[in-house]
Amino acid sequence: MDEIKKLISPLTEEAIHGLKVGDEVSLSGVVYTARDMAHKRLCEAMESGTQLPIELEGAVIYFLGPSPARPGQVIGAAGPTTSSRMDAFSPRLIAGGLKAMIGKGYRGDEVRQALKNYGAVHLVTIGGAGAFLSKHIVSAEIVAYDDLGTEAIRKLEVVDFPAVVAYDSYGDSIYK
Repeated sequence: MDEIKKLISPLTEEAIHGLKVGDEVSLSGVVYTARDMAHKRLCEAMESGTQLPIELEGAVIYFLGPSPARPGQVIGAAGPTTSSRMDAFSPRLIAGGLKAMIGKGYRGDEVRQALKNYGAVHLVTIGGAGAFLSKHIVSAEIVAYDDLGTEAIRKLEVVDFPAVVAYDSYGDSIYK
């Protein structure tokens, strides 16, 4: 049985270059949530030279719009959304220092090339298992774009969050 690789975010170059397609990972540390509209706003801020509301260097972004938390819970169901919806924005964010993304499904050619060019990875996690995945999130707070509701950027603290390397920094894909 292959060893599960422990990752702590923010991620380092060394951690990224130690990952290969198919590796199972257990991620702990800070992860930001962002979907389509938040990605668009981040890229617009980068283009205009406005300071970003999050630090991209070494960051991990989870493509997530969680359901509302029930009483006593940190967050509601926290399953991934389709990754390709962020393809128009991801290369710019990767060039800005983003080291990993978490979602489900395929990524386009430009994203895969950016992962290779800038040393980043794309992770996938279990679609349809949002309640299970939420158990790995120990804190959640909105840090930007609260007008987007569930799609606001949240800063999550995760512990042993399970994922698999779908695209590595060497240009390989689990989908080949």
